[in-house]
Order: sequence, then C-alpha cells, then structure tokens
Amino acid sequence: MSLANKLADERRARLAAERLLEQKQAELQAANRKLGKHALALSHEIHETRAEVQTVRDENQRVKSDLNDAYQKVEIAERRLWHSIETIQDGFAFFDADSRMIAANNAYLAVFDGLEAVKPGVSYIEILQFITEEGIVNIGALKPQEWREKMLDRWQSTQPEPEVIRLWNGQYIKLIDQRGHGGDVVSLALNITDTIRYEKELKEARRRAEAANRAKSSFLANMSHEIRTPMNGVVGMAELLMETELTEEQRLFTSTIKNSGEALLVIINDVLDYSKIEAEKLILHAEPFDLERCIHELVTLMQVNARDKGLDVLVDYDLFLPTQFVGDPGRIRQIMTNLLGNAVKFTENGHVLVRVTGVYSDTEGRASIHVTVEDTGIGIPPDKIDHIFGEFNQVDDERNRKFEGTGLGLAITQKLIRMMGGKIWVESEPGNGSIFGFSISLPVAEVGEIAFPNLSAGTYRALIVEPQATSRAILERQLGQLGIVAVSCQSAAEALKQAGNGFDLIVSDHNMSGMDGLELAEALREAGHDTPFLLFSPNTGYADQDPARIHVQAVLQKPVARRDLFDALARVMPPTDAPSRAMRVLAAEDNRTNRLVFSNMVKGLDIELTFAENGQEAVDLFQTLAPDVIFMDISMPEMDGKEATRAIRAIEAQSGRHVPIVAMTAHAMTGDDAEILAAGLDHYLTKPLRKEMIHQHIRAACPKGVRSPEGEATPVQAAG
Repeated sequence: MSLANKLADERRARLAAERLLEQKQAELQAANRKLGKHALALSHEIHETRAEVQTVRDENQRVKSDLNDAYQKVEIAERRLWHSIETIQDGFAFFDADSRMIAANNAYLAVFDGLEAVKPGVSYIEILQFITEEGIVNIGALKPQEWREKMLDRWQSTQPEPEVIRLWNGQYIKLIDQRGHGGDVVSLALNITDTIRYEKELKEARRRAEAANRAKSSFLANMSHEIRTPMNGVVGMAELLMETELTEEQRLFTSTIKNSGEALLVIINDVLDYSKIEAEKLILHAEPFDLERCIHELVTLMQVNARDKGLDVLVDYDLFLPTQFVGDPGRIRQIMTNLLGNAVKFTENGHVLVRVTGVYSDTEGRASIHVTVEDTGIGIPPDKIDHIFGEFNQVDDERNRKFEGTGLGLAITQKLIRMMGGKIWVESEPGNGSIFGFSISLPVAEVGEIAFPNLSAGTYRALIVEPQATSRAILERQLGQLGIVAVSCQSAAEALKQAGNGFDLIVSDHNMSGMDGLELAEALREAGHDTPFLLFSPNTGYADQDPARIHVQAVLQKPVARRDLFDALARVMPPTDAPSRAMRVLAAEDNRTNRLVFSNMVKGLDIELTFAENGQEAVDLFQTLAPDVIFMDISMPEMDGKEATRAIRAIEAQSGRHVPIVAMTAHAMTGDDAEILAAGLDHYLTKPLRKEMIHQHIRAACPKGVRSPEGEATPVQAAG
C-alpha cells in the first residue's frame, strides 16, 4: 500500500472518529440536560415534602397541645365528680359488664368494715360471699347460700328491683341498681334507717290514735244511750202532761220542756250517729223506698218553720226519673233533713228549692241521681267552704253565733254519702245563697211506675198563676213535658184579664198579695168562667175550710208530688178521645184585604181563627196559642214567612211537636215551591187562594181530641 493510500485511510478514520465524538458529545449534552431537569424537579419535590412535613409537625404539636388541655380538663372533671361522689353520704359504686367493681366511694366501702379484699377489681359474687361470711347483713331465716342466690338473681336481671337489707348494726340500706346499655351497672346504697324508724313511729302513733278514737266513739255511744233513756221519759211525760187540763202559764212551761227536750234529743242523735260512723259500726240497710215521697214528706215537715219565715219551699223532681229505688231510706232521709234544715235555717227570705235529676240505665238497672238543695240565704265565704264539713264547725263565729246547732250535721251527711259511694259538693256566694248537692247511684226497684195522664201533645192549654218566678218556671216545664202549653202570669189581676183566652186549665198559688187563689177562683166563677181550677197551697187544711173551696176542683199540697199532680189532671181534664174544643188556626197575613178574604173562606168551619200581621207576631202567637195548623204568608214585613217558619221549627225541636204550616204566596214561578218547602213549610198554596184547598188542609191537620172543623158551624172569631 502506498503512502498516499495510508494517509487517505488515516484521514477517513480520523473523520469518522470526529463524527463519532460529536455524536457522543451531543448525546452527553442531551443526557446532561435531562439530568438537570430531573434534578430540578427533584429539588422542588424535596422542598414541598419538607413543607408538608413541617405542616404535619405543626399540626401534631397543636393536637398534642389540645389533647393535653383536654386531658387536664378531664382530670379536673373526674376529680370534681369523684369529689362530689365522695361527699355523698350514701354508697355509690360502678361495675363493668363482667360485674367487677370499677370504683366505689368511701360510704359504699365503709359497710364492709375495712375489708381490704373489697376494692376495685373485686367481683359482685365475691362481695356477696364476704357479706355472708363476715355477717355484715342480717339475712334472717335464709341460709347464706339461699340469700346469695336470691341477690345474684336480682343482680343479673335486666332491671333489678330495689332491695332493702338490714345490716348487723340495725341500719337499713336500700339498694338501687341501674344497668346501662353496655352492661355496666351503677349501684346506689341509700341509708334509710331514719325513714324506717319514722314510719314505725307513725304506725305506732296511728295505732294509738285509732285506739283512742275507738274508745272515744264507744264512750260517746254509751253516753248517748244513757242520756236518751231519761230524756225519752222527760219528753214523753211532758207530752202527756200537755194533754191534761193546764193553765196557760203551765201549758207554756210544759211546751218549753217538751221543745227543749226534743232539741236535746236531736243533738244526742247527731252525736250518736257520728260516734257510730267513727267506730265503723254504722250499717246501711237497703230496702225499696219512694224517693219523691220521702222528699215531699220532709218538705211538709219543714213547711211550718218556712211559713213562719215567709219562705217558699219548692221541689223540682224530674218527671222522667223513676221514684222507686233500693237504698237506706232512713239515712237518705237524714241526709235530706240536714241539707233542707240548714237551707231553711240559714235563709231569712226568698225560697228553698230541692231539685232532683238523674239518668237511668236499663242495662244496669241503676240510676245516677243528682240532688241539689238551693237557697237564697246568707251564703258561705270561700274560705269556709271546706271548714263547714268538719266536726262541730259552723260558718259564724262561735262567740257570736246567730244560728244554733251542733255543727255535726254536714260532717255526718258527708260521711253517709261517702258510705253510699257518692260525693257531695257546695257552691256558694256570701249574701246570695248556697247550693248543696250530692250524687249517688241506686238500683231501681222493680215496681210499677206512675203512669202519665193520657194527654195529647199540643191539645191543652193551661194558665199558671204564680208570683214566685222559680215555682212558675218549674210548673211551666212540668206541664210542657206532659204536652200542655202553659201561659204564666204573676198575679190574680193579670189572670182575670187572660182567663177568656181559651184555657183548658187554671193552676194557681194560694197565697198571693192583693187577691189570693181562692178569691181568684170565686171571681172567675162570678165572671162566668167554668175552666177547671187547681189550687196549690202550703196549708191545705186551711184552704179546705174556706167557703170559696167550692169553686176549685182540687186543692193540692204545695209543692205538689208527681202522683198528686197526675191524679188531679186525670180528674179535671177530659179524656183525649172526647172532643172538647175547636181547632186553633193561626193565619199570618200582613194585608188587611187578604185577612178579610181568608176569614170569609173559613167562616163556615168550627174553628178558632187568630191572625198575625207579621212573621215575628206569628212566632210569638205560636208559643202562647199552640195552634193546630198555621197558614203562613211568605212576603211580610219585619220577618218573612220563611224566617218565621225556621224559628217555629227551632222551638219545636225542644218539645218534639210538629205543627203543619201551609204557605200562602203569590210566588208561582218554577222552583219557588222547592225553596219555600226547604224552609220547613209542609204545604204550598198560591194566591189567589181557593176555599176548598184551605178547608182540605184544615181537615187534614185536625188532631185527636178536637172537634171536627166541619161539625156544627159557629161564627169565627178572628183575633189579631
């Protein structure tokens, strides 16, 4: 090879080496650049990691600080709680779900008298074992094993019942254990020694008091009997002495002895009854009796004292309540005597009202009876209401007592009512009277009740002459319940003015100012009125001796018993099947011409026609006239026919009556009849009226016991 070729090859090799070197340098630079970028990213990552680590360290420091604060607070709370538990005089302990003691205060541990084994960690079973072995608890007749099993069964129950144990030193401990949701148990050991001792003292004191009370009651009973024997002799001989020939002075002395002896016997009877109740020796004797008759008999006895004071004694006995019951009539009479006697004694003027209501249950055969005695007397201050039911208590001051009495009556009454399973109450306002009420439940006797008189509703009208508002209201309601429409007035003069308004019965009080009841009856007869007349008198003997007695059909004792009232009505009122009067027709029409036309259309009928000139007048006449049929104009002043009909139907809803009402109207458009009938009207006539249609509705409305409107014609008297 030539030198030139060698040089050429060497040059080519050098060029190739340079190119390779350049390539490697380029690769090295690229690697350096990549390594630099990676190092830069790594540096950033290290920086961020250091920042996060620092943040975590700071947060960790804060958490440690918070935990330290919380731990300190927990320690303080735990220390305070435990200090509070330690100050409790009763025992307090915690047990875990395995029944091992977690902690206990000194009061709990003190019971075990320093046993070192009883400490946190000891099991409940071991505690029971220590108690029986050391004799800490008085287990009575039980064996140690039996007592431990009983206590362990109690402990393992879901809700352990409280248990009272007696320690060896006589102290009583009440164990109250409460199990939590996780099985832990909180145990309390309450020292109730003082409570047990106090209860024993109370029982002993009560035993001594009951023994003393029985001895007192026995003494009172014996003394009452011992006193009654000579007192019966005193009263009996005084009564016999009064039947002999005596001077006026001697008769006065003898009467004073008799009255004083009877007053003393009343006091002795009260003391005897109260002693029997206190000694629990009083027995109720049930038998059939008539409650209404019992009340009326008592009222009759009270009438003398009431009449001397000018008082009205009234009875309002529910007509629909049975009168025959099974109970102790003597004790019920005693209750009523006490309440009624007090009402008369403490009332100077006005009235005394006995009101009896109740509800009878067919299924049980019993009646719930409510009796109230209302008076218009002196009343009772609110602070004395409970006081009056105490023994020997009265409303007035004992140093300045206006009213005599033992103060035992209401106490005995309250106890008797409670023995019957009832309750008593009082409502009073000083100066405005009092209401004493009681409620009892009694079986209804299986005897026939009084039959109501055979009267048709809405057939009869009665005039009540009674100056006393309460008595007047009672009569109105009683007659209304019998279907008799009552119109009331307060004086005989007013009754004379109304007597000619077609009444079937007159009921009058005897004692009235100006003109009494008998004078009223005589005046009515002289005026030509032959209406049956019933006289209610508190003194029937005096009324029967009056020459004017011939003018009345019956004299009834006031207040009137149900049986006497029914018997009198049956005697003086004609039978319902015997026509006794003409039909009463009420026509409401404001137009004078229309009234003339209507009256002429019915003038051939045997009826009593009354006109009302507006709806309000029609409602008023409905209540006083008791019509058998009503013809109602629709368009009227003040109150139209539809409004008047609604008012009448509302009144009828209380009594159960339904009087036919026929519309008379000039409204004849389609739908007018439906609107009118919807207001409560029964029939619909359009004007001009036709005579036959009017007669047809009158004939259809004629009730039983009333003369047929087509009978013997009489001139129609158009009133109103």
